[in-house]
Amino acid sequence: MASIKAALSKPFAKLIALRIKKWASNPVETQKSVFKNLISEAKHTAFGKDHNFAEISTYEDFKSRVPIRDYEDLKPYVERVVKGEADILWKGKPLYFAKTSGTTSGAKYIPITKESMPTHVNAARNAILLYINETGNTQFVNGKMIFLQGSPVLEEKNGIKLGRLSGIVAHYVPKYLQKNRMPSLETNCIEDWETKVDAIVEETVDENMTIISGIPSWVQMYFERLIEKKDQKVGEIFKNFNLFIFGGVNYEPYRAKFENLIGRKVDSIELYPASEGFFAFQDKQNERGMLLQLNSGIFYEFVEAESFFEKEPKRIMIDDVKLGVNYVMIVSTTAGLWAYNLGDTIQFTSLSPYRVIVSGRIKHFISAFGEHVIGKEVEQALKEAIEGTSISVNEFTVAPQINPSEGLPYHEWLIEFENEPDDVQRFVQGLEQSLQKQNSYYLDLIEGKVLQPLKITSIKKDGFQTYMKSIGKLGGQNKIPRLSNDRKIADEIHNQGLTK
Repeated sequence: MASIKAALSKPFAKLIALRIKKWASNPVETQKSVFKNLISEAKHTAFGKDHNFAEISTYEDFKSRVPIRDYEDLKPYVERVVKGEADILWKGKPLYFAKTSGTTSGAKYIPITKESMPTHVNAARNAILLYINETGNTQFVNGKMIFLQGSPVLEEKNGIKLGRLSGIVAHYVPKYLQKNRMPSLETNCIEDWETKVDAIVEETVDENMTIISGIPSWVQMYFERLIEKKDQKVGEIFKNFNLFIFGGVNYEPYRAKFENLIGRKVDSIELYPASEGFFAFQDKQNERGMLLQLNSGIFYEFVEAESFFEKEPKRIMIDDVKLGVNYVMIVSTTAGLWAYNLGDTIQFTSLSPYRVIVSGRIKHFISAFGEHVIGKEVEQALKEAIEGTSISVNEFTVAPQINPSEGLPYHEWLIEFENEPDDVQRFVQGLEQSLQKQNSYYLDLIEGKVLQPLKITSIKKDGFQTYMKSIGKLGGQNKIPRLSNDRKIADEIHNQGLTK
């Protein structure tokens, strides 16, 4: 039966690849069609009436009637949906609320509707099918698969189920994968992350694991516990493990560490899922960036990050974007989000088809002195500094030190090394040169003696995990911000004595 499943996956993968190629080859028409459908379907909702959707026929009409909103701005409508009202942001009531922990607004309730739910499931499936179509590799189909995710236990609020997105999606695993999927429901429902990881290790250590998926920082914890138990590399424990699927953070800072934990190279697929929509996935093994999902009930707008905080920043559609520009991504969706600011910044790596990388968060940057350093720049600097060395990094974050005890202000890099640099000064110079090369504002501040070069603070082993545990965010979808414009995280790490 297993070999039949592998054989059938190839023609299905080819069919899906052809369908995707069709819309990816007609991006502007595809997006115009999505836009037209969204406006038509929502014109009788409360939001549609408030914003005169009946009179919207062009993108210019839409921009003039629907301002960019973040969750706080949309909250009055969301609260009505949460109370059980129908036809507010989208027709009827949502199937679910994906509950996320917002940094400023407390818990966020992101609606998932009958129309939007399949797009989450199909994008994850299609990412694997395009991999099969490109590589011909179907061996993993016969083995066990693990998806490190949140608990599938759902609460209910006024007749609508709510939980973490990964927990909601767990209820939509296709029947043909149910027997292959791990961990067990019982283990998946464990709330305490460390207890859960230990239980997953016990369940999986003797299985034929072929796909492992999750946020890299939490998969790393799983791998380390496996190695502790068996005293073998992960690639030896799971001899047929050959596909790692990840999302949520840039994999590059983890790549060397992972190859060491696994003991060999494995193929990987990067995903860009969020509660608000499944936006992109890696469609080619040797192409940089992820294919933007233009045919998934999501209409995209883009605003250049540099002008985002102006009073009326310029909003553009897909046909006006340029390569390498840092854009804030704005979405309108079949879940009833309208001109919604996700908070993510992206850059296009290809315009035919449209591929993106996530470059950071619009609120996660350092510009204490006007340097506007973004997540992609610090990740690239670290990647370049460790290339060709034995240095590996478990986790890191960067913060400004505005009032040092002596000397000029600087950027403090808090890094948890797996293998420390032999020559720290050389490593610092590598980071510094890369950052100056990428960011001319930063270079000007160094040369103008406004800032001194960056400094490194080494963090104790598992220090970041200890910090995340202390704020109740260990595991699941939680991530350490790569950089902050204040010292809240940095000071707390120092205060907890987590530095070396």
